[in-house]
Amino acid sequence: MEPLLKTLQDESRALDTQAFLAYIVAKFPGKIALASSLSVEDQVVTDMLSKISGAPNIFTLDTGRLPQATYDLIDLTREKYGFDIKITFPDTAQAQEMINTKGVNSFYKSVENRKECCRIRKVIPLQKELAKLDAWITGLRKEQSVTRDALERVDFDAGNGLFKVNPLADWSETEVWDYIKANKIPYNALHDKGYPSIGCEPCTRAIAEGEDVRAGRWWWETPEQKECGLHMVDGKLTKKKS
Repeated sequence: MEPLLKTLQDESRALDTQAFLAYIVAKFPGKIALASSLSVEDQVVTDMLSKISGAPNIFTLDTGRLPQATYDLIDLTREKYGFDIKITFPDTAQAQEMINTKGVNSFYKSVENRKECCRIRKVIPLQKELAKLDAWITGLRKEQSVTRDALERVDFDAGNGLFKVNPLADWSETEVWDYIKANKIPYNALHDKGYPSIGCEPCTRAIAEGEDVRAGRWWWETPEQKECGLHMVDGKLTKKKS
């Protein structure tokens, strides 16, 4: 793992984002995918992937609690690019057991309950998809939260056992929106209503002017806890072991 990681980092260091993504995709033919949450960052990466392949491997997680605007965006994205986005669902039995035991909105009652909900609805379905891959692509940026300030463009995700690619790690929010507008990329309508970060409907709210971009996600928790588990292992952002 370490020699390949160093090679990937060294050979791609001077490449711009589009060239970097093309380089990485070529290194993992048929074994790399974008795990898209339909965020503006993931929409940027989707557009870049469309310029590399006519049928890129992209999947998204339908938790069963998404806003209607997110479902609308899936259709808009398919229509623009002409390729499918695979939709992955949580295990029905696990979701039913949680709801019947703890209630429909147990995630409001404790961090443990919220993480259990995220694990069933997001983490386990994601892990099933990642098990098929050698590398996965995300739209994470360093700027997004205190849990993401050490991101590398390419790293090894020891928690999931594969390479993790963050092509927009060093991008600013302004750069993301400039790209969205310049390339006429569809984005979630909730962004125009004060929602910079969008997840499940009951766990997402609009933010006030001056608030952190992720203040509307799990707003009842402290910033250090605001990860659903997709990018965390033992409370830390997944990356290579030191």
